[in-house]
Amino acid sequence: MLTSAVATPSRSAAPRPIARRAIRCMEGISLWLAFLLMLASHSMMAEALEAPGQSEGAGAFHFVDSEGQWQEPATLLTTEYRVTVSGLIADTRLRQSFENTSQQWREGVFVFPLPENASVYALTMTAGERVIVGEIKERAEAKRQYDRAKKEGRRAARVDQQRPNLFTTRLANIPPGETVSVELHYQQAVRYQSGEFELRLPTTLTPRYMPGAPIADGPKQWQGGWATPTTQVPDADKISPFTVLPEDMGPNSHRAKVELVINAGLPVATVTSPTHGLTSTWNGDAVTVTPDEGDILMDRDLVVRWAPVRGQEPSAAVFHEQWQGEDYLLALLVPGLAQDRQLPRELIFVIDTSGSMAGQSIRQARASLLRGLDTLGPADRFNVIQFNSQTSSLHRQAVPADSYNLNQARRYVRELTADGGTEMASALDVALGKGGEEQVEESVNEHVRQVVFITDGAVGNEAALFAKIRQQLGSSRLFTVGIGSAPNMHFMREAARYGRGTYTAISDLGDVSGPLDELFGKMQSPVLTDIRASWPDQQAASESFPRRTGDLFKGEPMVQVTRGGAARGELAVSGRLPDGSRWQQSLDLGQAAPGKGLHRYWAREKIDSLLDTGLSGQVDEDTRRAVTTLALNHQLMTRYTSFVALDKTPIRDTGTALETDHLSTLLPTGSQPGMLRYPQTATLSPLLVALGLLGLMFSSAALMVHRRVFS
Repeated sequence: MLTSAVATPSRSAAPRPIARRAIRCMEGISLWLAFLLMLASHSMMAEALEAPGQSEGAGAFHFVDSEGQWQEPATLLTTEYRVTVSGLIADTRLRQSFENTSQQWREGVFVFPLPENASVYALTMTAGERVIVGEIKERAEAKRQYDRAKKEGRRAARVDQQRPNLFTTRLANIPPGETVSVELHYQQAVRYQSGEFELRLPTTLTPRYMPGAPIADGPKQWQGGWATPTTQVPDADKISPFTVLPEDMGPNSHRAKVELVINAGLPVATVTSPTHGLTSTWNGDAVTVTPDEGDILMDRDLVVRWAPVRGQEPSAAVFHEQWQGEDYLLALLVPGLAQDRQLPRELIFVIDTSGSMAGQSIRQARASLLRGLDTLGPADRFNVIQFNSQTSSLHRQAVPADSYNLNQARRYVRELTADGGTEMASALDVALGKGGEEQVEESVNEHVRQVVFITDGAVGNEAALFAKIRQQLGSSRLFTVGIGSAPNMHFMREAARYGRGTYTAISDLGDVSGPLDELFGKMQSPVLTDIRASWPDQQAASESFPRRTGDLFKGEPMVQVTRGGAARGELAVSGRLPDGSRWQQSLDLGQAAPGKGLHRYWAREKIDSLLDTGLSGQVDEDTRRAVTTLALNHQLMTRYTSFVALDKTPIRDTGTALETDHLSTLLPTGSQPGMLRYPQTATLSPLLVALGLLGLMFSSAALMVHRRVFS
């Protein structure tokens, strides 16, 4: 019986205590090993999925071929900004020099930012001793000519506008071992407010969120960007360059030489920057400005501000240019508004907590929102809305700004973290309502409704968002606060314009208080609305832009540009103050100072006015033709026109292979590593190993469960 019992033990027979303890010990050790295995596999998966190829390119900038694989290193030798400021217009010569250090012929593709109000008007390509001047063409024709030159082995350069602040340069047939330079000329309006001028030079971009579902018939293979086309951003692959760390570049790569000459037409007292240390040299009224560190790393925007000598701040200015037999006038007028009273406000704070805001950006955003809460008075109401992949609000509706609600809001804001996508449309729906019933009650209660939108603007569907703002704004005013070292300033400026508000940018965590105090001070000050500008000449009146001047806040100027009016007579400007009274002021056009580039400024304003009609849908053919004609006449790049420079002599034998390479941009400083976008490498072995380890982990767990159930 004993022998039989040992050979075939009963299920109900209890194992000896020593054996039971041994089994439990082994199971515990197995669980810990499984946990450690999970951590290891997670790390390997992160390496395989988020930063493939990183170890291959440390310390050297690499071209990326059409298969998404890193190839021989190539160096971006120099980037140079030479900026000349004359009055309210800044003219910039941007020179980018590339060297092909490989042994193959190359086509280089580079996506880069420019100021949100840039007007690109000239292109030159220099290759060796050859200097080829570019021409403005309709976009389709420029592409056709470039592709033909590329195929025939001729040097060629083409620059397209993807967004008003985002462009693409293509260089075909770069010989092995040679350097090619592309020189762009563009101008922009200098921003002036509260007695201070400001100029921003963007050098990199924050990776943008691309909402929408993938396009069913879109490209199935890698096209050069980290994103693929979606239903809401059909050109996502064209605006998503890879983003890498500075150490992935060569020691002299992705650095910019900057020189700024300021000739404001009045004595300058101070020159400052919240982003870089500056060296300023005065020569009479002109000031030459350079960064202290010499060549700057292209990982943040360069912001330069200058203030005139106290008492010399312009309250009015007018500039005149004659171009091709026509007169152009640019007028600036700063209304001297006195703050009579503060109306009770309903202040809606909207904060972006998406993944692109991780790191320094979310800290800036939290500090900005907390600063805004401090401006609320006992008669005000408020709410806080956060958005990432989802939108949520602190309260269902605005609540009184008493001490209990404010303290609760401060605790809520301090705990906000950044993660997920940037679904901005739903946040606008909650903040603005539908522009109807939600805002009727506010006007009855005499609360001024103001929405403060705090974000980096890293989205690809800007036009759809502008349309939503215009349709749903109602009686609200929308104010934007740009966050981070490289925010999407095109979104900031245009969202505020459609929202009849104003915008600012926080370039550094230590620079929060100044810009925000100015912004919230404006929001508490009277607004000049219903502004009308009466030009003495009828043609000038019909050709002045912007057509409808937006609301003005304390310290903000009214700027208008016109064509066809001679520099004589008076420009009369009027508006309505919050108490209903009228305000009026005149400007003597006969005092106009010489201006340069005013015709391009006017053409850009008219083009923007024409394209505003296309926000809610497709631009009609008449508008497209009008924009194209304006752009060709004034030599401007738009979404319908491109610059192309073509050499006449082939230099590459058509039988020799030509590789297409896509250049990366630098991760904006202060961003989290999760925003890195590396190209894929030739092998997925790290991912396969990680998946194998995960499979082994789950198999071990299943075996342990099976033993526990049936033991």
